[in-house]
Amino acid sequence: MPRFALLRTSVVLASFAVVLTGCATGADQDPAATRAPTSTTGPELTGELTVYAAASLKAAFDELATQFEAQHPSVDVQPITYDGSSTLATQIIEGAPVDVFASADEKNMQKVVDEGLAADAQLFASNTLGLVVPTGNPGGVESLDDLANADLTVVLCAAEVPCGAAAATLLSNAGVTPSVDSYEQNVTAVLTKVAAGEADAGLVYVTDAATTDDVEAIEVDGAEDVVNRYPIVALSAGASPEAADAFVAFVNGEEGQEVLAALGFGAP
Repeated sequence: MPRFALLRTSVVLASFAVVLTGCATGADQDPAATRAPTSTTGPELTGELTVYAAASLKAAFDELATQFEAQHPSVDVQPITYDGSSTLATQIIEGAPVDVFASADEKNMQKVVDEGLAADAQLFASNTLGLVVPTGNPGGVESLDDLANADLTVVLCAAEVPCGAAAATLLSNAGVTPSVDSYEQNVTAVLTKVAAGEADAGLVYVTDAATTDDVEAIEVDGAEDVVNRYPIVALSAGASPEAADAFVAFVNGEEGQEVLAALGFGAP
């Protein structure tokens, strides 16, 4: 037989042997042993996460915390502390142990940043104000002008609180000097008084007005020109930095933004 024919026969036989060997090995192995390794997203997040958030974020952040824990079962999000952003910023500056801070305005976030307690805060939402009155509108309130009526009981947020600063700007733009009966330390307190019938009218964020059936919301002219933008940040000295970074990313991500949009928050 010619030499090249012998060589070709040897190659064919060798290839056939390799195929047989491979089939025999595959029959004896667990299929999982030959499967390509799956990609990982890094070590599992663990620890406790402490979040301070503006009062107007309660409905949204309660939902976001629930979803975040479902995705990271080894992270325990502590009951979130909600209050006026100025109050929360002061507590953080005075040493409160916090992992994440979400403010209803950039001014109070800047206070924390200026103290060297955080950096690179990210805007994640926006909000505007509207009038709220008790169900049935017993005071007959129709517009911002009615807040100047001394016969009505009017409540607003305090000036140092983001909703108070926004209310002051909105009323000034409209040329209205309100007759205010009480100033509250956060927007939830304003909403609570109006919902309980303890006030005839108040200014709250449109997202807060949508959280209860005990008030009626009235749109006001010029509200679109007074927009509060919400920043969020992981605190530099937080006890759970990885979980804090992940939570901030979650709020800014697609799922977080869907929750916020569903509750009436605008884009940042």
